[in-house]
Amino acid sequence: MSSFRTPRSHADRLRDRIADGDIGRVADEALRVMDSSRGAWGAGWERVLDQLRSLPAEHRRALLHALADRFHQAGDDTEARCRHLALGALVAEGLDGAERLADDPLAAERRKALDDLARQHSFWYAARFEVLCRAELAAGRPLPAPVVAVVRRAALDAYRAADLVALARQLTDPVLNVGEAWAEQALSDATGPDWQALLAHALTATASRPTAKWDKGARALLDALGTDRVRETVLSWLALVGRPRTLPLERRAWEPDVDNAYDPYNATALRGLAWLLSLLPPHPGTARALGALVETSLKKVAGLGPRNPKVANAGVVALARIDSEAALAELARLATRVTYKNTAKLLDTALEARATALGLAREEIEELAVPAYGLTDVGHAEHRLGETTALLEVRGPRAVLSWRNAAGKPVRTVPVAVKRDHPDELKDLKTAVKDIDKMLSAQTERLDRQFLARRSWPYAVWRERYLDHPLVGTLARRLLWTIDGTTAGYADGELRTLADEPLTGGDRVELWHPVGHEPAQIVAWRDWLERHGVTQPFKQAHREVYLLTDAERATRTYSNRFAAHIVRQHQFHSLAALRGWHNKLRLCVDDSAPPATRELPRWGLRAEYWIEGDGEEYGVDTTDSGSYLRLRTDQVRFYPLDAPQNSAHCYGGAYTMWLAPGQDPAAPVPLEDIPPLVLSEVLRDVDLFVGVASVGNDPTWQDGGPGGRFQEYWTSYGFGELNASAETRRLLLERLVPRLAIAERCTLEGRFLHVKGDRHTYKIHLGSGNILHTPNDQYVCIVPKSTPTTPATGYLPYEGDRMLAVILSKAMLLAADTKITDPSILSQL
Repeated sequence: MSSFRTPRSHADRLRDRIADGDIGRVADEALRVMDSSRGAWGAGWERVLDQLRSLPAEHRRALLHALADRFHQAGDDTEARCRHLALGALVAEGLDGAERLADDPLAAERRKALDDLARQHSFWYAARFEVLCRAELAAGRPLPAPVVAVVRRAALDAYRAADLVALARQLTDPVLNVGEAWAEQALSDATGPDWQALLAHALTATASRPTAKWDKGARALLDALGTDRVRETVLSWLALVGRPRTLPLERRAWEPDVDNAYDPYNATALRGLAWLLSLLPPHPGTARALGALVETSLKKVAGLGPRNPKVANAGVVALARIDSEAALAELARLATRVTYKNTAKLLDTALEARATALGLAREEIEELAVPAYGLTDVGHAEHRLGETTALLEVRGPRAVLSWRNAAGKPVRTVPVAVKRDHPDELKDLKTAVKDIDKMLSAQTERLDRQFLARRSWPYAVWRERYLDHPLVGTLARRLLWTIDGTTAGYADGELRTLADEPLTGGDRVELWHPVGHEPAQIVAWRDWLERHGVTQPFKQAHREVYLLTDAERATRTYSNRFAAHIVRQHQFHSLAALRGWHNKLRLCVDDSAPPATRELPRWGLRAEYWIEGDGEEYGVDTTDSGSYLRLRTDQVRFYPLDAPQNSAHCYGGAYTMWLAPGQDPAAPVPLEDIPPLVLSEVLRDVDLFVGVASVGNDPTWQDGGPGGRFQEYWTSYGFGELNASAETRRLLLERLVPRLAIAERCTLEGRFLHVKGDRHTYKIHLGSGNILHTPNDQYVCIVPKSTPTTPATGYLPYEGDRMLAVILSKAMLLAADTKITDPSILSQL
C-alpha cells in the first residue's frame, strides 16, 4: 500500500465543509483530496472516507447528485470522470456495510466505464482507472474478469506505479486472463485446487529458464494430477494458442494489432506450461506442440513485431530439455526456419550441445534428426485399417494421403468404416501429413544452403542419410550429385550418369553445382532431367551462375552489380535471415549499424552487402516505431572472417571500419581471389533480395511511391533489363509456352511475354511481372494473390519460382480478357 497521507489541511477543510452542510463544496474538497493523492490508497484516504460515511443518508444522496453534476460537466476528461465515479462508488456503498442507496445517479455510468475499460488492452496511469477499480472492490463488488485482465496487463508495464502493481496482485481470480481461446479453455478445464495450483505455478515462469526449485514444485503438481492427464490437457490448450481474441479489444492509433497479439499476462503462463511439458515422459505430440508454439510465438503482428519471443524461447528451452528423437527433430527443423536472432541463437546452442553430447558434428546432428514419419520406403507407406488401405505418399513438395478399398480401387474420401473403427490411426496419419509437409520445407531450405558448406560424405553414409532416407530421399533423388568426380542423377530406380549408365558405388559424394562446368554440359543435364521427368526441389541444374564481370575487375574489391536499388526493409530483413545472413533493422535514429553480412567459416570469408535507410519523414518513410520502410542498396564486398566490422550511420553515409585499441584495419579481399562458387552463391543471394524485395516489383507503385520520388526507379526496374533470375525464367518459358492452352496467343520477345487478348495485346515483364497494354504501352495494375498457383503447364524442371506463377497466371487471365469481371481491372482496360 502507498504511504501517502493526506495533508491535515485537506481533512480539516473537508470537516469544515461537512459541518457547513455545503454539499457542493464537500464534493469539490473530496475530489481535491483524491487529486492530490494521485490515486494513492493509504491512511489519508481512510480518514477522508471516515468523514464521508458519517454523513446521513440524505446528505450522501445529495453528495452523489453533486458528483453526478460534476461528472457530466467533465466532458471528455477521462481522468476527472474516473475520480467522480470512484468517489461516487465509495459514497454510495460505504466501507462499513451501511445501507445501500437505491437512487445512485452514477451507477449506470460506473457500469459503462467498467464495460469501456474491459475493451482496452491497457490504460495510462493518468486515467485513474485503478482508483475506480479499487473503489469497486472496497464497495464489495468483484471486478468483472475482462477488467481484471486489463488491470493485470497495465501493471506489467515497466513504468506503472507500485499502487497499481499491488492492486493487480490482489486480483487472483480468475487465475488467467480471459479473452484468449486457449486461456478460456484452460479456465474451463482447470477445475479443482491442483489444476489451479498448476496454472498459478506456470505464472511464476518469469526467468529465462527453469530453476531446480521451480522444477521441484512442478514435479509435485504433475505427480498429483498424473503425467498423461497433464500432457493431454495442456496440449489441447496449446493447440488454441495464437487464435484471434475471443473478446476483441479497442485499438488506439499507437497500439499494435492487439487482437492478434498475446496477452502479456497469459504469455508468462505459456512459458511455464512449456517448461512443465519438458518434465513429462517424451512423447511425439509434446515435441510437435512445442515446435508449433515456437513458430506461432514468432509470427509478426502489425506494430509489435514477433508476438512474444520469450514464449518462443521457452519452447526452445523445453525442447532442449527433452531427450527424444522427436524433440531433436523439432530443434533441427526450427533451426532452418527461425530467423529471430535470439531464438535462432538458442536453437544453435541447443543443437551444438546435443552434438557435443553425442560426439558428432553439428551438421551430422541435423542429418540424423530427420524422422521417417512412418514412411517405410522413400516417400511411400501403406497402412491397413480394416479392409481399407491408406497410402501415405510424398509428391513433390507435399505429402498426400489417399485410400483404396478392399478390392484395391481408389476411393476419393476417407471411408466411413475408417472414421468409425480407426479414429486414432486416422488422426495419426493426418498429423503425419502435416509433419512431413513442414519437414520437407525445412529440409529443402537446408539442402539449398549446402553449396557453401563444402560438405562431402562417405558413399555409404550418404546413401543412408540422403538417397535412401524415407523422407530426405524424396528430395535427394531429385538432385544431382558428384560421386568420385562423376555427376549422377537418380532415375528408374538407380543412380545414372548423363549417358544413363548405372552408377553402382563410390567413395565420396558431394552436391553438384553448375559453377566450373561447361555450358553444354549444364544444358545436357537439364535435358536429362526433362527426359526423366525430374522436377528439382529448388534450382540446381537451372541455377543462376554469377561470374566476375569486367566492371568488377575494374573496381577490384567490390561489386556494384546490385547497387542503387530501393528495397522494402522488412521483406529484405526476413529474406536475409532465411538465407543465413545477419542484418540489423535500420531505425530513423542517431545510431549506426553494420552491413548485412553472411559469414562463410568454411572459406574463411565474410560477405557484406552495404545498405542504408531511405527517407527522412517520420511516419511516411518509417513505421510507427521508427524503422525505415525502405533501404537503398550499395556495394557487395568480402573480408577475412576475423576482420573488424564495418558500420555506417543509419541515416546513411560512408561505411568505416570499427577498430579496437591496437587493432589494425583489414583490407577487402579482391574479387578475383574469391572462389567462383562463393562469389556466385553470395551474388545469387543478393539478387534474390533485390528481385523479391524491390519496390519495382510492386504493381501499385506506378505513381512512384511517396511524393513520386521513386517513379524513375520503378519504371526502370519494372520494365528494364532482366537480371540473372529473369533470364533463367525466360529460358524456361521458351520451353513452357508451346505447351500452354493459350500458346497460340503468346510469344516471347526480349524482356516480355506478349499475350494477345480480345481487347488488347499485353506485355508482361519477365522480371517484375508488370504489364503494359496497347495502344501506347499503357500500364495495367493487377495485384496477384499472396500465393498464386502455377497454371497447368505439364513438366516443370524446378519448384519455388513464385514470379513464374505470377506471370503465367496473368497470362491466362489476359488471354481471356473479355471474361474478366474484376471492376478494378476492367476500369483499366
